[in-house]
Amino acid sequence: MLTVNPGGAVRPSPLKSLFQSLLLSAVCASAAQAQTVHAWITTGDQSQLLARGADTRFHGSVKAATVIEVDPKQRYQQMVGFGAAITDASAWLMQNKLNEQQRAALLNELFGKAPGIGLSFTRLTIGASDFSRQHYSFDDMPPGQSDPELKHFSIEPNRADVLPITKAALAINPQLRVMASPWSAPGWMKSGDSLIQGTLKPEAFQPFARYLSRYISAYQQEGVPIYAITLQNEPHFEPKDYPGMRVDPAKRAAFIGGHLGPLLAKQHPQTRILDWDHNWDEPGSPAEVLKDPVASKYVAGVAWHCYAGDVRVQAALHDRWPDKETYFTECSGGKWAPVWSDNLLHFSRTLVIGTTRGWAKGVLLWNLALDENDGPHLGGCNDCRGVVTIDSRDGKITRNEEFYALAHASRFVRPGAQRIASSSGYNQLDTVAFRNADDGSLVLLVVNSAKTPRSFAVRVGLRSFDYTLPATSVATFAWQ
Repeated sequence: MLTVNPGGAVRPSPLKSLFQSLLLSAVCASAAQAQTVHAWITTGDQSQLLARGADTRFHGSVKAATVIEVDPKQRYQQMVGFGAAITDASAWLMQNKLNEQQRAALLNELFGKAPGIGLSFTRLTIGASDFSRQHYSFDDMPPGQSDPELKHFSIEPNRADVLPITKAALAINPQLRVMASPWSAPGWMKSGDSLIQGTLKPEAFQPFARYLSRYISAYQQEGVPIYAITLQNEPHFEPKDYPGMRVDPAKRAAFIGGHLGPLLAKQHPQTRILDWDHNWDEPGSPAEVLKDPVASKYVAGVAWHCYAGDVRVQAALHDRWPDKETYFTECSGGKWAPVWSDNLLHFSRTLVIGTTRGWAKGVLLWNLALDENDGPHLGGCNDCRGVVTIDSRDGKITRNEEFYALAHASRFVRPGAQRIASSSGYNQLDTVAFRNADDGSLVLLVVNSAKTPRSFAVRVGLRSFDYTLPATSVATFAWQ
């Protein structure tokens, strides 16, 4: 039916316009339901390694008995990223055991956009760790001598490898966030006058605060901004054969509240201070620091390691201090766990999904690269595994279980993404979901821990898609 307006022009009737509008809405809804979902899969038998799985499409009804609900309206922490530590060992191997072409290819694969895996978070050691070829700090003095004015401070030990590799990674991914942790204060600041064991002397609080600030300044001058620091790696552990330092919570609170916090607030307000940097089994230690009213105002968040305890303590501590950020900053695989599929599931389920569901904004594993002999190292762990293995004889790269666990998140979940709600933990399926900030795309990670395939539906609002995952596998689903 047509109507004629007073000027003589013919126009559609209101009834026809309504019909066209409804038809257009139905077509749009149908198109939305038919939207393609892309899948990438890694299986425990290694038959698929971050391989493209079969695409699927949304539809309007749920057919599967198991339903994973994804709710983009429920939003949680904003992500910094995923990555691993550029230790002295990792940097030395890349700089000295790879030729220029091999090094460029590996760094682009690790830090570049797809087909790279887009690592966007890394950790440096402030001085030596066990994965160094020699033990050092940035202000070593002969036994019995001290340097309270830091006249001998220098980051020279990092100029041959750690700095060039970190700067190359930043050039590939300018969004890369760099945090740093000391394994020990310089020996002259400690009770035993040694990098190994001992604790920080009270009279060294101010020099050590200035030492950490000088480190941040030196790296910043090299074009490497330091996003966050911890004042001590694993402060409740004093190893006997590599640098370490015990710092109990009362001493950490006094150091942060009275010295490091005010100094960084003045000189480096952009650098976060994170407490703890140790295992899940002693949540009371960071809690004591956060209870301190002076220290707490300078502590941006808490950093966790995996070697003891349960990942669920992250969420429990966050519930008590929801204004404090959470980071997961260290875990290593090694020869003590030789089954590839078990490692893939553990790193994906606990260290990627578990930590981020436990509010982690950033997820870091330990050595980014080690050689075929699990080194180089000096003391400490003699059977740890890197995210990749570099064969020191020919530069061949082996991508280990950790590589694929990280890649299933880092390649698809970009910095600035927000975690969103997803149901998890039934029928041996664990999940976590994110919404990328730049284009609004959604990403869902699903781990099937069962030794048989698992079928499920993923429901988002009024639409859903179906999928069947192989046994002992990890999948990433992505859609606009």
